[in-house]
Amino acid sequence: MQARLVASAGNVQLVPDKYPATGVWAYNASVPGPVLRVRQGDRLRVLVQNGLSETTTVHWHGVRLPNAMDGVPYITQPPIEPERDFTYEFAPPDAGTFFYHPHQRGYEQVGRGLAGALIVEEREPLAVDRDVLWVLGDWRLNGDASINGNFGNFMDLSHAGRIGNTVTINGRVPEGFRVRAGERIRLRLVNAASARAFALEFRGHRPWVIALDGQPVEPHQPAGGAVVLGPAMRADLILDMEAAPGSRHAVHDGFYRRLAYELTDLEYSDEAPLRTRAGDPPRLAANPLTEPDVRGAERHDIVFTGGMMGNMRGLARGMAWAVNGIANGCGDSGLPFEPLLVLRQGRSYVLRLVNDTLWHHPIHLHGHSFRVISRNGNPTRHREWLDTVMLDPRERAEIAFVADNPGDWMFHCHVLEHQASGMMACVRVS
Repeated sequence: MQARLVASAGNVQLVPDKYPATGVWAYNASVPGPVLRVRQGDRLRVLVQNGLSETTTVHWHGVRLPNAMDGVPYITQPPIEPERDFTYEFAPPDAGTFFYHPHQRGYEQVGRGLAGALIVEEREPLAVDRDVLWVLGDWRLNGDASINGNFGNFMDLSHAGRIGNTVTINGRVPEGFRVRAGERIRLRLVNAASARAFALEFRGHRPWVIALDGQPVEPHQPAGGAVVLGPAMRADLILDMEAAPGSRHAVHDGFYRRLAYELTDLEYSDEAPLRTRAGDPPRLAANPLTEPDVRGAERHDIVFTGGMMGNMRGLARGMAWAVNGIANGCGDSGLPFEPLLVLRQGRSYVLRLVNDTLWHHPIHLHGHSFRVISRNGNPTRHREWLDTVMLDPRERAEIAFVADNPGDWMFHCHVLEHQASGMMACVRVS
């Protein structure tokens, strides 16, 4: 498959029509960017043209691809200069829900609208009535619907990141989602926000989680009834429409207690039910991931520190966070760096991640997927494969993986303000 993405400034109608259009940065003049679809194992070739006034790149989040295609400036490629282009080409080995976004000054470029979904389709389609994608976006807008330009301010860098005041689904403030009683929907959720996390409750319904971060998982209902997605995380749900024709049910986001709100409503048509019972949720076929040898794995501790009320020693250099005591801007600045870890290709590793801060951190490893094997010393129930693991304040988690993809790979918090202000490192596989 071949595609072209043009990053440029433009205007889109994010909010209801009574407000003006919003000036954004967008791929192909749309927010989110175009949905790219490719079959598992088929080759994808994307020409990216930079129509911005600053450099950019495209990172293919969660895809296990060759290092040269990872889209990290100064580490895997030179940044794409204005009026220049770069061609990314790779064959995704895993089916699932992924997305793409800049890795150059991402806290602003993503915050202005640059993100889009990449869907890698299974060889055998899942038996559902509809395959639906919701790309969740978060915006900090002024009263005239323009984007507030206070990117990278100290409060956002050292606290929870840039939490906006307007949430969109597929680039628009949602007015409701039409469904029919008895239908079965595969709902792909992508959190494309730079900092906002979501905890979605589908009230009156029982969603089944069938994949996380693009990787199949044993179908299960989410703990506590809410689907929690930190920035850059994805979830595939089976949503059976079990309510009565003509009814209406809220999708509630309660991740931030003081900012809880109704994201949208499931609006049932008056049609007769499509079926009376949907049956058990389907299972996705496993992707070709190599199982880590946990017993024989080499182990390392990774400690994340900083933020307000934390270790702020890096503030003199504009850094608010650190990984193992080092506040790093590698991957954005072009400055020399030393890898946090040097891993032997083909060997199994267990990393003990320690969040020694009062804030949430979605920690992302490029080029690999990993199993989450424990949280706070307790084995995880599903041993899920992820590429981004959400760490709650003061939480510890163990992840296990095989270092089977050579190169220098970013390892960072995906609250993009945290990444830009020190919570970023590099892992070398050689």
